[in-house]
Amino acid sequence: MTLPSEYAEAVLDIVERIPPGRVMTYGMIAEILRDHLGRGSARTVGTVMSRYGGGVPWHRVVASNGRLPPGHETEAHARLLSEAVPFRGEHVVVAVARWWPEDNTPA
Repeated sequence: MTLPSEYAEAVLDIVERIPPGRVMTYGMIAEILRDHLGRGSARTVGTVMSRYGGGVPWHRVVASNGRLPPGHETEAHARLLSEAVPFRGEHVVVAVARWWPEDNTPA
């Protein structure tokens, strides 16, 4: 297994800080990392999450339209409902549930 890069570690650090009942989008995480590491994209964040995200609250990271992580929709939906995250149909209401860290510096 390949060890996570500095970028991957920064993604995972941010995801670990998302509080229960709140979400961030792949793009929001990428924006923070672009500001601090000078690179990143929502797609890259998604790749990091698919490879290394099992040990962090992965279900709190959604697409910008509130779509749940592909292939894990049922489990993510159940976890987010248990945290009282609002849904409209099968999508998270991102405008209500989004979270932005006060200190957006990756550890």
